[in-house]
Amino acid sequence: MNRLANETSPYLLQHAENPVDWYPWGDEALERSRAEDKPILLSIGYAACHWCHVMEHESFEDPETAALMNERFVNIKVDREERPDLDSIYMDAVVALTGHGGWPMTVFLTPEGEPFIGGTYFPPEPRHGMPAFRQVLGAVSEAYRERRGDVAQQAKALVDAVRQSSEKKPSAEPLTDSILGEARWGLRASFDQEWGGFGGAPKFPPASALEFLMRQNELDLVTTTLEGMAAGGMYDLLGGGFHRYSVDEQWLVPHFEKMLYDNALLVPAYLHGWLLTGNERYREVAEETLDYLLRELRLPEGGFASSQDADTDGIEGLTFTWTPEEGVPAELLHPFEHGRFILRGELDEETKRRLFELRDQRPKPALDDKAIASWNGLALAALAEAGRRLDRDDLIAAARELAQFLLGPLSDDEGRLYRSWRDGQAKNTGYLEDYADVANGLYELHVATGELRWLEEARRLALLAVELFGDERNGGFFLSPADGEQLVARKKEYDDHPTPSGNSMLAYVLLRLARIYGDDELERRAVGVFRLVRSVMGRAPTAFGHALCALDLYLATPKEIAIVGSPEDEIARAALDSFDPNAVVAFGPAEGVPLLEGKDYIEGRPAVYVCERFACQRPVTEPGELRATV
Repeated sequence: MNRLANETSPYLLQHAENPVDWYPWGDEALERSRAEDKPILLSIGYAACHWCHVMEHESFEDPETAALMNERFVNIKVDREERPDLDSIYMDAVVALTGHGGWPMTVFLTPEGEPFIGGTYFPPEPRHGMPAFRQVLGAVSEAYRERRGDVAQQAKALVDAVRQSSEKKPSAEPLTDSILGEARWGLRASFDQEWGGFGGAPKFPPASALEFLMRQNELDLVTTTLEGMAAGGMYDLLGGGFHRYSVDEQWLVPHFEKMLYDNALLVPAYLHGWLLTGNERYREVAEETLDYLLRELRLPEGGFASSQDADTDGIEGLTFTWTPEEGVPAELLHPFEHGRFILRGELDEETKRRLFELRDQRPKPALDDKAIASWNGLALAALAEAGRRLDRDDLIAAARELAQFLLGPLSDDEGRLYRSWRDGQAKNTGYLEDYADVANGLYELHVATGELRWLEEARRLALLAVELFGDERNGGFFLSPADGEQLVARKKEYDDHPTPSGNSMLAYVLLRLARIYGDDELERRAVGVFRLVRSVMGRAPTAFGHALCALDLYLATPKEIAIVGSPEDEIARAALDSFDPNAVVAFGPAEGVPLLEGKDYIEGRPAVYVCERFACQRPVTEPGELRATV
């Protein structure tokens, strides 16, 4: 009996017809494992994962393989996007065992949930030095039956390794600009001078690292990367939006799934690049990507779907690739596979329109239409900031609707966030990144609209995150809440690639709120994050891009901008016109916000108060005068 048919995750539903006796993660599966003394086969993936589809077709749809799995294991399927806590724990175990990770992930557990062996994709036959999946099944089953002591010893070692990563002690060394300088040097040392980005193939879009470099005025690295990524291939020249990554160093041949989080992070990167350089191509890419999000990923309820698949009708990239017979100028075609070509180069508007209309008639890749709170929080920040900077009321309206979705269907009656929502059903507790990303998005919506409620909600969620996830002993924040499911370890996540970690994003949010509310405790909590990653963020800057942005904010001279009026007022536009990532902003008049206390209209006119640690210059009502002082 396959128990996935009642799940809401599109990834789990993809496996509902497999002959494997799949369980979702939960007490029923764990209790059966204990009762029958069978090891657990845990398979983790996600809906847009190409190799997850390959392994399903080769192994999970194969009756003989399924029979072996059903006979010897209790089989559990997990959508990594729904359960990042499980994914994090067991990915750490796989990396410790094999030196690398990825999806699909296959991990074998004791009935207590302790990992003892694992890997990623396994082929149906021995290939490229990898054993066949059925060989793995037989060997693991035999080891569990006949060498239980070795299994227990291996499981203990792996669990200890996973736990140690979350028991890191804070550094007592000072937090100084030297960390930022070391990070700049490290990024420049690994920079690809020809194509942009860092290191060789494959290349993932380094949004957080680019944001840090823009703060450091390292614009040559930024512009080379922005231009390389937008040239076509990984970037969809016709429909906008970025595919997940490039398999080569040139950003040409993509892995074709499109993720909400990549696009939500790259919109601000291109927007900020435009503000700093005036390059109109960057603005175009930001707008085209936003239009893609609204056209392809927006849900009727106001949230955004997680991803589009890499495959169409079982063929990777079928929707997005071309044949020479389809009227594409030959100089734009670059070889892919199976006689199909990738589009790259400069298109005139007529050719672009014609090809998009032709492509739009093709079957589209499957949509993973579940809404993930954290990724929607990233999208909220992108929509809100882009809406105000590009004067697009439709983006502001979409941002408001998204905020209402996050605080409505994706929140419970007590105001706590759920992790995911699909088909009218919210499920799973919210994790650290959910609270951090949504709080950050709500703050950006406050700046875009001037509406106080979004600032208040951002603060409420940030304070709740401190309560639910904070580590009083060592500082920083755990991935899962204190009252969440008790797994074999309670993890902390610090890595900002491909998305900001919950720790670095919450540190960033807490610092901004600390400067608006004059709250030293919030700043102390943020500093606790920096002390945990102090020794590594300068040495591995591509992995800690957002932590470096937050540290840059912490080390910068505080600058608070209190605006009395509306974002549409000329004086407010002048105050927010430039790219000043270390300034914090609050709109009033309002009671209960210390930065806004005592600040009002000046003779009935909107006013801007520029402050440093709450010591404010005289209010300004004329844009020309403001530009001379900020």
